[in-house]
Amino acid sequence: MAIKLRSLVLATVAAACLPASALAENVKIAFIDPLSGPFAPVGQGILYSWQMIADQANKEKWSPGNTFEVVGFDNKASPQESLSQLKSAIDQGYRYVTQGNGSAAAAALLDAINKHNERNPGKEVVYINYAAVDPDLTNSKCSFWQFRIDANSDMKMEAMTTFMAKKPEIKKVYIIGQNYSFGHQVTRAAKDYLKRKRPDVQIVGDDLHPIGQVKDFAPYIAKIKASGADTVVTGNWGADLALLIKAAKDADLKADFYTYYGSTTGVPTAMGAAGADRVKYVGYWNVNNEGFVGKEIVEGFKKKYNDDYYAMATYTGIAMLAKAFNEVKTTDPVKVAFAMEGMKVKSLNGEVEMRKADHQLQQPLYIATWTKVNGKDVKYDQENTGYGWKTDQKIDAFVAAQPTSCQMKRPSGQ
Repeated sequence: MAIKLRSLVLATVAAACLPASALAENVKIAFIDPLSGPFAPVGQGILYSWQMIADQANKEKWSPGNTFEVVGFDNKASPQESLSQLKSAIDQGYRYVTQGNGSAAAAALLDAINKHNERNPGKEVVYINYAAVDPDLTNSKCSFWQFRIDANSDMKMEAMTTFMAKKPEIKKVYIIGQNYSFGHQVTRAAKDYLKRKRPDVQIVGDDLHPIGQVKDFAPYIAKIKASGADTVVTGNWGADLALLIKAAKDADLKADFYTYYGSTTGVPTAMGAAGADRVKYVGYWNVNNEGFVGKEIVEGFKKKYNDDYYAMATYTGIAMLAKAFNEVKTTDPVKVAFAMEGMKVKSLNGEVEMRKADHQLQQPLYIATWTKVNGKDVKYDQENTGYGWKTDQKIDAFVAAQPTSCQMKRPSGQ
């Protein structure tokens, strides 16, 4: 017993003498997004996605000596509630935060994190933005403390309209979106980029509706139908997209839909067979890709959660943090943030790079079409519908890349 006790004491003393960076650490990440209300299904599914990749990283020791834990904080899709949840997370010692559903919430969080870090040196917080895609967040509002691992809405529109420009059958376009910063950015970019690439295309309608409040989109669909539009462009997500697609199906609207979020929770079920060959999305990944890269994660996620893994940014985010921890041999947010600048990692969509100038990830994008599973190029369906996404085109990162107006201020003394 005495020998055992002596060994334990020596081990404890030895550990105490080691620098903090050498000690194993459980890195807790606060996921601040809607876990109740109309957007709860999306938020819950993406929380599971972060947790699934964290578990994989822990098992495979992506960062030897460190583990990841992702914990949900319900912001009810509200900027104000996001700030309350951020305070709660910081009070509990969280140094890493992730959020994505809603650019208004993202802007509020970013402003609060900037102020917190300025006032609390030594207790800095890093924000991993996995899906809030308002371009301003990495332009006029860019911050050293934010890293966006999704493509912003201008990058996606660049890719989408490059694809659309090659479709002579597109003649009349109707734009519809949610009435907040992201929705405004989508309608602006759609008009500007189509005018540049296809000046012959008519914009026959442009609607913005309250986010998360419309229960029946039939009146909007009636306007689209009356306009004679052959194509609808929308940045809608969550219930707002599912209900829009459902109303289009009910009204037998024949127009094609170009979406940002057709693959997100609830939308595949709303489309069913009616959306086949008519609904497309632009995004940073498709499981039905050229080599089915990521299929093990998709199959594991389905088995564990009976849900579909599509938020591939969760893989990129954990991979980048793990590489940064390994490079700087600490989980200190300031050192980790500097390490992530300019970082390249191999993600499920190929090599991606965190641009140093504005902390906007540069990555390939996909255009895909909702199609019946055929066991060949469409092996994986969504929401047990028998339909999945067929890759139309993988677009190289440089095609969608956008200039930045970011004037980033970095911490001094580095």
